[in-house]
Amino acid sequence: MVITFQLTTIGILGILVGMGIGYMTRHLIASRRTLQAESRAQDIIVRAEQRSHELVLRAQQESIRILEEAKRDDQERRLRIAQLEASILHEEQNATSATQEAVALRDALRQERDALMQERRHYISALERASGLSSAAAQALLLERVQEHADEDLIMRMHALEQRSREVLEKKAQHILTSTIQRYAKSHIAELTTTTVQLPSDEVKGRLIGKEGRNIKTFERVAGVDLIVDDTPQTVVISGFDPYRRQVARIALEKLILDGRINPVRIEESVKLARDEVQEKIKEAGQAAILETGVGMMDPKLVALLGRLALRTSFGQNVLLHSIEMAHIAGMLAAELGGDALIAKRGALLHDIGKAVDHEVPGTHVDIGRKILQKFNIDQRVIHAMESHHEEYPYVTLESRIVQAADAISAARPGARRDTAEAYLKRMEDLERVAMTFQGVEKAYAVQAGRELRMFVHPREISDSAAVFLARDIAKKVEQEVKYPGEIKVTVIRETRAIEYAR
Repeated sequence: MVITFQLTTIGILGILVGMGIGYMTRHLIASRRTLQAESRAQDIIVRAEQRSHELVLRAQQESIRILEEAKRDDQERRLRIAQLEASILHEEQNATSATQEAVALRDALRQERDALMQERRHYISALERASGLSSAAAQALLLERVQEHADEDLIMRMHALEQRSREVLEKKAQHILTSTIQRYAKSHIAELTTTTVQLPSDEVKGRLIGKEGRNIKTFERVAGVDLIVDDTPQTVVISGFDPYRRQVARIALEKLILDGRINPVRIEESVKLARDEVQEKIKEAGQAAILETGVGMMDPKLVALLGRLALRTSFGQNVLLHSIEMAHIAGMLAAELGGDALIAKRGALLHDIGKAVDHEVPGTHVDIGRKILQKFNIDQRVIHAMESHHEEYPYVTLESRIVQAADAISAARPGARRDTAEAYLKRMEDLERVAMTFQGVEKAYAVQAGRELRMFVHPREISDSAAVFLARDIAKKVEQEVKYPGEIKVTVIRETRAIEYAR
């Protein structure tokens, strides 16, 4: 109402100011318009007063309504609070009653427990007097009996599971290995430490020896081999442990025989030409190995190193032929087992690359091979595949296990490798020595050419269940300490004799 009145007042003042200005500017017309303005102003004032009165009445009615609603809400809240207080009081009374009942029940249970404990102690004392054993001794005896029966049952179950799993795995492995070996069958020729050269006639022997033996001495010094000239007709034997030198010596000797001029100067020239020819053949051998295995392109220097393996042997087995065979076997195994065949083949082909320079660089051939492959930026997966074939590094990928298996297959094939008598006897002695280090072993025999280890144990020291664990422990120690190709069967024999006399 006040605002309306102020607005009305401002309006009137504006009109008066306008009338004054109009009166000053338009004096002749002002009188008539002034009357009209006063009439309109009076109407406006009347309407404004009516409007303000209506607003006041409306506001009073709204305030009365709001006040009544507030009173009703307050009454409802008071009623709900009273109801909640009554409910809480009732719950407190119930809780008090339940607590009292629980306390009474607890006291009764304690009394019953004390009575049961007293009765239990009475029975235990009676059992101890009757059995002559204390409670702890009886418990220990019971646990011992239960453990004995549990051990026997556990061992029988373990043995049955192992036997079943072994049969399944052996069948699967035999299927994979036999199919792989059948698909790649290649003859093996053991490398020897001598090379025989045929002569056109026995007269050449004298020319090879020369005056006071100067020709043969020069040849042996330049070629680095021993030249054996004996009574065998039209035959000269080149002896040496290095196949590279024997190959150079053979080619040089054939050139000298073909040329007919045998003297120290000609011998040096022939040996030099033979070395160049062998180097060329080495490159060709490396390229042929790459093409045969289908492992893709490689650096020419790495190919040349690979070719040098053609003149390296391991237990009489040609290393390059061994690597090529491994590559084929590894590729087929990877295809059967879901591995990367290319990675497996490359790892197998390059697994012995360190043997190409192992006499020039210190370290094992595996470490040397890793450095060579890293130098030529070979895929790290290939390096992982080749570095584990002697278990010097952990098996990182499936291909590393495949390469190791391929190495064992190629090396263990009949006729692939030769073993010296000294190494054979040492392996047999090592097997028996490992077995005799275990307590309870009476005698140990390595039989079947070192493929089986049989032990006789004292029956009073080793039980039937302990014999199973003993065989497993001995097998693990043999794996750790003895180097051998293939598989060794460990057999523990326990004999119990019951003797009685009838009189």
